[in-house]
Amino acid sequence: MARDREGRQDGLEERVVKIRRCAAVVKGGRRFSFNALVVVGDKRGRVAYGYGKANEVPPAVEKAAKDAQERMKRQAKISLRGATIPHRIVGKFGASKVVLVPAGPGTGVKAGPGVRDVLECAGVQNILTKVHGSTNPLNLVKATIDGLLQLRTREEVAALRGVAL
Repeated sequence: MARDREGRQDGLEERVVKIRRCAAVVKGGRRFSFNALVVVGDKRGRVAYGYGKANEVPPAVEKAAKDAQERMKRQAKISLRGATIPHRIVGKFGASKVVLVPAGPGTGVKAGPGVRDVLECAGVQNILTKVHGSTNPLNLVKATIDGLLQLRTREEVAALRGVAL
């Protein structure tokens, strides 16, 4: 269900992960509204998600994209090692767990929807993933970003411990 929206001026890639319809029963029938989950990234280690709600799909997607861009300004850059991640990590959010495992060149992004969108927007090209627990797209996106933000390179770990490599 993911849609790409290329052609942005600021060099960010925007992906629509999920669009959901909500119905409220009123006197004249049903009134529908829409929720959109969007992931925005620069393919160089910065990625964020946004969530927007509106009475029609395009405004919901626009609100979600704007929310993602605002969130991206406050978020730290992800530590990558080439085209993959430096080590295995487990991201958690709610009942969702996402296991992220580094992979060799040529592997590609082995991930389901939601997780794949986050990883590709972050610039990861070779990775293996496994989802445990809930497969709610919003929770999977948040768990994937949580895992990516926990990553540390060898140099960062050495500096934190005060050890020379």
